[in-house]
Amino acid sequence: MSRVPSLSSPFLLGFDEIERALDRVVKGADGYPPYNIERCDRTNGQPERLRITLAVAGFTRDQLDVTIEENQLVIRGRQQDDKARQYIHRGIAARHFQRTFVLAEGMLVLGADLKNGLLSIDLARPEPERVVKTIAINEHE
Repeated sequence: MSRVPSLSSPFLLGFDEIERALDRVVKGADGYPPYNIERCDRTNGQPERLRITLAVAGFTRDQLDVTIEENQLVIRGRQQDDKARQYIHRGIAARHFQRTFVLAEGMLVLGADLKNGLLSIDLARPEPERVVKTIAINEHE
């Protein structure tokens, strides 16, 4: 079965990269760790801000990585099993995760904080400049 592109309109030119980004988001959408995305109030004419908060209980700062890779915000967590422990019951597994968010052009990552098992990442969405450019029309006879 072939996939019908969702951005296949002849009026949408050059959106192949967006379609690939949508495919990446769908493929990486497992449920761990849970997260929130909130819009923060604007202050003093600052650009719109967003905050992504992930529940990463049990992870230390050294076990977490936050990177930007090709317009994607990638959060990775890596925990190692403690081989010295002998569990009678183990309901909390040491696990790895990778959560990816595709960022729009111009999005800025302002910083990340870890507090009480919650990793918060602040982003800013600057107001895009409105650009009008006149294209010269050449005349040929």
